[in-house]
Amino acid sequence: MRTTVTLDQDVERLLKQAMHQSRRTFKETLNAAIRSGLSRAAAPGDPAPFVVRSRPLQLRTGFDPTGFNRMVDDLEAESFLIAAGKAPNA
Repeated sequence: MRTTVTLDQDVERLLKQAMHQSRRTFKETLNAAIRSGLSRAAAPGDPAPFVVRSRPLQLRTGFDPTGFNRMVDDLEAESFLIAAGKAPNA
């Protein structure tokens, strides 16, 4: 079948790249791209859902889990003092 198609510039660039890489003609490359796109769209079924496989993590040796709360408290207090203009280092 012979038809006229107007391609967007980005599609034209992609098609020319595919032609260069595959070393095939415009007609062969365009038909392959259309076939590939339409066959994917017509494929039955939904793709498998993405599953995150979790695993338990442990703190490295030397980290004190209670120290994290203390660190957050210290940072918040320092931020408040800086905002109030009463920072010890300011």
